[in-house]
Amino acid sequence: MPLDAVRPSSLVEQAMDRLRAQITGGHWPVGTKLPGETTLAKELGVGRSTVREAVRMLASAGLVKARQGAGVFVTATRPVEEWPDRLRRAALADVYEVRTLVEVQAVRLAARRRTEEDRTAMREALAGRRAAAELDDEAFVDADIALHAALVAAAHNPVLTDLFAEFAPVLRRGLVELMALVAPRDEDPNHGDAAHAALVAAVERGEPEEAVRVLEDELAATLARLRARA
Repeated sequence: MPLDAVRPSSLVEQAMDRLRAQITGGHWPVGTKLPGETTLAKELGVGRSTVREAVRMLASAGLVKARQGAGVFVTATRPVEEWPDRLRRAALADVYEVRTLVEVQAVRLAARRRTEEDRTAMREALAGRRAAAELDDEAFVDADIALHAALVAAAHNPVLTDLFAEFAPVLRRGLVELMALVAPRDEDPNHGDAAHAALVAAVERGEPEEAVRVLEDELAATLARLRARA
């Protein structure tokens, strides 16, 4: 299957797309050595530097790998999926299980490391969640996630903070949908307030295991609803 010459604009991206199509289409199976830069440049109608950059992009996607002195070889026929894309595609229950692992460790650390500024932030977030009880489900979910984010931030571990931030958009979408399905706020607009207040109090008092117990119970209840919905 011959390679079509690319247009002048966006040469690197176009060259990369053509090469990727050859790989994902099976023209170059896994283990195959790609033609040399000169050959590819001639077939694509671009310069060797453009080919070199296109191949680098393919390597970043996990499709090819350069072997010193041997050339560039196909290592996969499907690109490596980016973490945010994988999260968006994942089942919410699966994301929630991982969220539980992250957040349980975070509150354990938060109970040991919280500062006075953290105490203030957690109290304000709890007050914000209570105020949002008068608003719609989306606002309430946003306030709930903001409280959990404040608890995670009190752990003072930037990796945990970043992980939770990655989960937040997926959690928000799923929790809003869950609220619409099971309507837990019909009888209690401030659903879960007692548990969240107890969680904040345990972290403030510096009681890590009590904080973990309260959080696990609260998250387990939501996870059970998610599994029942599936």
